[in-house]
Amino acid sequence: MTPAAVAAAVADAHRREWGFVLAATVRVTRDLDLAEECAQDAFARALAAWPVDGVPQRPGAWLTTVARRRALDVLRREAALRRALPLLVVDELVEPDFAVDDTDAIADDRLRLVFTCAHPALHPDARVALTLRLLCGLTTAEIAKAFLVAEPTMAARLTRAKKKIALARIPYRVPGAAQLPERLDAVLTVVHLLFTVGHTAPSGPDLVRSDLVERARDLARMLRQLLPADPEVAGLLALIELTHARRHTRTDESGRLLLLDEQDRSRWDRAAIEAAIPLVRESLRARPPGRFALQAAIAAVHAEAPSYGDTDWREIVALYGLLLARWPSPVVALNRAVAVGLAEGPAAGLAALEPLGSEAALATYAYLPAARADFLRRLGRYDEAATAYAEAALLTDNDVERAFLRGRYDEVRAATD
Repeated sequence: MTPAAVAAAVADAHRREWGFVLAATVRVTRDLDLAEECAQDAFARALAAWPVDGVPQRPGAWLTTVARRRALDVLRREAALRRALPLLVVDELVEPDFAVDDTDAIADDRLRLVFTCAHPALHPDARVALTLRLLCGLTTAEIAKAFLVAEPTMAARLTRAKKKIALARIPYRVPGAAQLPERLDAVLTVVHLLFTVGHTAPSGPDLVRSDLVERARDLARMLRQLLPADPEVAGLLALIELTHARRHTRTDESGRLLLLDEQDRSRWDRAAIEAAIPLVRESLRARPPGRFALQAAIAAVHAEAPSYGDTDWREIVALYGLLLARWPSPVVALNRAVAVGLAEGPAAGLAALEPLGSEAALATYAYLPAARADFLRRLGRYDEAATAYAEAALLTDNDVERAFLRGRYDEVRAATD
């Protein structure tokens, strides 16, 4: 194979297999930093070995084996060093157990890693960020963008979280039934954000990162199996499946972004929608309904509308109002404002967006100026719309979104001539 082909294969394996490899390696090391180092070493070794031996039929299994062997070597050397050298301070010398139980599925290792990162001893934001970093291999910059914070802030948050896990000796396991409720919300948040980041990639040439979407779907299904009676688990799975059902219609054949009003609904995955609707009803039986149940209900309104013109925007506004009360968030407030504009007209939408201009968390959020631009365009205020579209294009690092926004900018500029 050519070096370029090998590099592409390794990059693809990193996108698809990183979470599997790291999660399985953590079970050996019980040390996140060491597991990351060994997983990274495995991918580096692939760059050297695969040009000679070819890409293995199961790249994930190859990488996991290399990473775990590397981890065992490091642990054995450290154990030998402790035995050979006198120690000035010894807490309690415990001989490491190098035996590895391979009877569990690798998917269970990923779930263990999620629950480890979702331990209540960690700050809620740190739980989500750490899981995105460790399980999904997202860069610090990508996670910072998803959280609307600066990259150095996110780097410090990740470092503190990993140190906290080590110092507190947080166990690497799925907790028992009594401990599940206190961790479940953080785990659901992780899976939801993972899907969101995959559904619209923060950066790069593609609108979607399918590897992250599939990881989120897998985890949501695993959680459903683990907690089949939990309404928020049902709500999250329904939300993911209803949103994913539109995947084939989000761009045209040339890769141009298509908004909801342009999408061919006959190509939506009706089987997935029909399977998800009962989950929505199940999730809404909880009183009061949770945030994932409400988001699933909003997605269901879109999914069940025969056409864009038949969408019940007033119902969506009401659901966003309930969601905002349940989950106060600038992003939820932005989504509600957009729904107001679609229910009551662009002037009402602009008025609903106005207070959000002072939200610090939305200062670099491209969807705020993009929403303003769309309402201004609908009102015929083309000069102002052009300025807002230009701002939105500057704030997104996704090439597909940027191309769409620049296209709209050109349209409104031409309308002013």
